[in-house]
Amino acid sequence: MRQRLPFMRAAFFAALALIALPAAADDGEQLVIVPEPGAAPVALDRAALEAMPATTIETSTIWTEGVRTFTGVLLADLVAAQGIQGETMRAVALNDYAVEIPLSDAEPGGPIVAYKLDGAEMSVRDKGPFWVIYPYDSDARFRTETIYSRSIWQLTRIEAIE
Repeated sequence: MRQRLPFMRAAFFAALALIALPAAADDGEQLVIVPEPGAAPVALDRAALEAMPATTIETSTIWTEGVRTFTGVLLADLVAAQGIQGETMRAVALNDYAVEIPLSDAEPGGPIVAYKLDGAEMSVRDKGPFWVIYPYDSDARFRTETIYSRSIWQLTRIEAIE
């Protein structure tokens, strides 16, 4: 029995390390895109998003105080670059909360996938690292409960569903 104790201890710690690995790898710093149902997912990190043309929106929101500056990728540019097809996309947050966004929302002058707030990277604690932001102050059609419900933060995945 005494000789088995070191083996059992080693096995226990090896199992513990294997359990901890998947959680450590999921830091929320990637945006996974599924361009059409059944397609292979593509993971984009912050650097890949920042390499795309940036769009800045200055707007107030119902979740923040005052006018804030959001910088990110225009949803229309992301849809075009990733070949997202269909009529509807599902956007999913870190906590598995999901919303449906019509592909028609991906228009010039429409929402962005923000990765910066007031010039600073957004942490998970501050609704980041990615947040779908509409230019609420620019047009009354962006100030509806429906649009507010599509403004998903802690975004981790966008997938075409139809």
